[in-house]
Amino acid sequence: MDKQNRWFTPALIIGAFVIAGVYFFLWPTRQVEADSGHRVVMGTFARIVAIATNSGTANKCIQAGFEQLESIENLMSGYKTDSELTRLNTDAYERPVKVSQPLFEVLQSSVAFSQQTDGAFDITVGPLVDLYRSAADKKVAPSPEQIEQAKSKVGFEKLKLDEQNKTVKFTVNGMKLDLGGIAKGYAIDKAIEAMQNCGAVGGMVDVGGDIRCFGAPPRDKNKWLVGLQDPTETEVAIGTGKLLLTLTVSDAAVATSGDYRRFALIDGKKYSHIMNRSTGSSAEGLSSATIISKNATEADALATAVSVMGHEKGIALIETIPQTEAILISSAPNFDRTQTSGAEKYIHKK
Repeated sequence: MDKQNRWFTPALIIGAFVIAGVYFFLWPTRQVEADSGHRVVMGTFARIVAIATNSGTANKCIQAGFEQLESIENLMSGYKTDSELTRLNTDAYERPVKVSQPLFEVLQSSVAFSQQTDGAFDITVGPLVDLYRSAADKKVAPSPEQIEQAKSKVGFEKLKLDEQNKTVKFTVNGMKLDLGGIAKGYAIDKAIEAMQNCGAVGGMVDVGGDIRCFGAPPRDKNKWLVGLQDPTETEVAIGTGKLLLTLTVSDAAVATSGDYRRFALIDGKKYSHIMNRSTGSSAEGLSSATIISKNATEADALATAVSVMGHEKGIALIETIPQTEAILISSAPNFDRTQTSGAEKYIHKK
């Protein structure tokens, strides 16, 4: 498979580009730590760390976390033929489709983020994603007519949600939802919730670089440490590549979207996996957008939205959202770094 087409494949893709830079130790006291190591979930590598009062509880918390991740994957994967999302994409134009509470929650949140970002975040970009996937396979850029046709099927306004009956309806034939910009964040939040209910006093969930930490950090650390990869580095292996900086977080989530790993080259032009519904093409202008937020669902969705909005509008939006910060890196060749006014307090000073 061509390296440049990696983002079009469902398996073993690192979907966002924050590398867990968390350092772990064992306590001589009552708290212990369990580390799952890396496992493949949601088409990428996932890792869970649980801190609890005993090893049995810590391990049970890890298991509970992974059960949530796998459950959300089974509901919301766009690649599994038997997932609830696949069924929805197949049937929702013909009739209203009843969906589970988790999927309905994600769809409601998605619409809210679309409204908040003036459509920069939009889960209905599936037709555009498919168009550029096909273009990458053929190594021929889509024609203006093909782009306009795909755009006619895109728009969160065309998605109708019935909260009372938990049903979903498409108003345009050929619509397709793509939850790649929010499902991992939602799954992480659900995994954190399961760990807390299981008795964890602290922990971390990392799915493809989207990370959320809570509670007690590793020994000898006041907070959790999360490393952001330098977008000029292209190492693929987990934990490799130069770090741009390290963040210190506590009870917060970090997510990064970018164009420096998941992209395709078509006729010599680089196309990101992040679609801009307004242009009908991929997002441009930012190599990476990192969001620090109170939960992973919000961090995941806003990282995608800011990648589409660009530097000026993205910074302006994040400045209006409480407990939320952004660190943006411009596209090559400059790779300039800008950030919101409150981001500096999260940057680890060595």
